[in-house]
Amino acid sequence: MPLRLRPTAPLAADAILVGDPGRALLLAQELLEQPKMSNHARGLWGYSGLTPAGHRLTIQATGIGGPSATLVLGDLAELGVRRAIRVGSCAGGPQVRLGDLLVVSEALAEGGSASAHGLVAGAAARPDPDLTGRLAEAIEEGRVGAIASFDSHPRAESLPAGALAADMQTAPLLSRAQGLDLSLAAVLIVAEIEGGDRVLEKEGLELREKCSGRAARAVLST
Repeated sequence: MPLRLRPTAPLAADAILVGDPGRALLLAQELLEQPKMSNHARGLWGYSGLTPAGHRLTIQATGIGGPSATLVLGDLAELGVRRAIRVGSCAGGPQVRLGDLLVVSEALAEGGSASAHGLVAGAAARPDPDLTGRLAEAIEEGRVGAIASFDSHPRAESLPAGALAADMQTAPLLSRAQGLDLSLAAVLIVAEIEGGDRVLEKEGLELREKCSGRAARAVLST
């Protein structure tokens, strides 16, 4: 039995990962037919059920930051998850706009948590190419590009060259997924710009969460 998750229902082989438990609930209601809570241990809400097309899918919260997310991913792999898509948020740099959807082509490690999974500082972790390509096709208005992952609150002004945005867990998650032989891709919502001076309002954020979730569901259903 995994150390963090205490599932009360079987998990699917395919999962959507989110940091925020509230986002997990939102997407479970949006994407699943009669979702059942499959985990509430440690406040890491998880839901499992069938999509309208009859595909089994799990939606699981991972908590804040790389250390929490990678531990949850390890538990999910132990419970049978083999493919996953992260639907997260990020702080955008000058090349993106508030509300943009970014399909991650690579994630640069700018914090130490990725090193626990073999990714040295400044190195890039790359997502599964098949999931990423189909995710980019499913999100017609999205952009594909590199991001950077920090262990502290991401600040766009600290972005390394070539990175469009910053978050707190994609690089460690991608590195951990490789060690688990688990296919993982990520789409991030630009939820803030300029050090938090501009923040996406709740209604706009939820619309983009649902859009990203529907795209992830479509990719994982094939």
